[in-house]
Amino acid sequence: MKRLLKWTLGLLLVAVIALFAWGYAPDTDIAAMRAKYANAASQFVDVGGGLTMHVRDEGKRDGPVLVLLHGSNASLHTWEPWVARLGAKYRVISLDQIGHGLTGPNPAGKYDGDAFVATLDALMVKLGVGKFALAGNSMGGYVAWEYALAHPGKLTHLILVDAAGPPEDPHKKLPIGFKLMQNPVLSKLALVITPRSLFEKSVHQSVSNQAVVTPAAIDRYWELNRYPGNRQATLDRFATHSGRNRDVGRIGTIAVPTLILWGADDKLIPVSGADWFASQITGSQKIVYPGIGHVPMEEAADRSAADVDAFLSKPFPSPTKVPSLLPDA
Repeated sequence: MKRLLKWTLGLLLVAVIALFAWGYAPDTDIAAMRAKYANAASQFVDVGGGLTMHVRDEGKRDGPVLVLLHGSNASLHTWEPWVARLGAKYRVISLDQIGHGLTGPNPAGKYDGDAFVATLDALMVKLGVGKFALAGNSMGGYVAWEYALAHPGKLTHLILVDAAGPPEDPHKKLPIGFKLMQNPVLSKLALVITPRSLFEKSVHQSVSNQAVVTPAAIDRYWELNRYPGNRQATLDRFATHSGRNRDVGRIGTIAVPTLILWGADDKLIPVSGADWFASQITGSQKIVYPGIGHVPMEEAADRSAADVDAFLSKPFPSPTKVPSLLPDA
């Protein structure tokens, strides 16, 4: 019995050592990450409460304002193709949301929908932007429509790009990284065990146009995930179920002009989600891209940016219904 116990403990020790040898990755250095992933357009804006957000305010200074929200475990870099294509006509503001990129963790420790909406609104106030179009991809899409519910008077347009929120398909296949984060034991290990190969596999699983999955892109996802505090923020965000859709029944009250963009081959949030949003938001427009996955702004940059420009340039009548929601600050 004692011999069996020794063998068991020995094998367990070997397994732990092998696991750490395979995937141990310490936090990255803040200064090094800023030097690598910020650029001349980057600002670090103090929005209060101890939170400083990484923002890029680019494009035509006097143009219509377009604000862009990235998805889960991504960063503002995912919008660079749209910034390059739309910046001549629009003032384009992209940002690293709380718990992501060079913004890092939320000092308040909150990652529910209210926290994402509140920090976005605090940033817009700080930048002096009172009226803008808002686009969001995946988790950013969830934040975008939650913002539309909370502050309808501040938006000129809403753009949902493979947005989180539709009823979940029980048969959908999640990327391996998302599966691990849903496991209470393995997710704890993600605070120290985060091999680059895991990010590479997850990104490949999320897109159909594999040309966008470059070594530099994988490095960015991997290194910014390890930005100090971001891994714990990811665990906290998954634990609070920020995408549980508490306001899903109110989506039908959204009256701002809405464009729905979706990749037909999205495996993370299936294209049926586009149909669901279109059925919920009266007067919304829907465009589906064949052969494209979860990030159309990268996978189909020319087409999606052109569609956004056409949408933002189109005159819309004033909404006939006004939701009874929170007053704007």
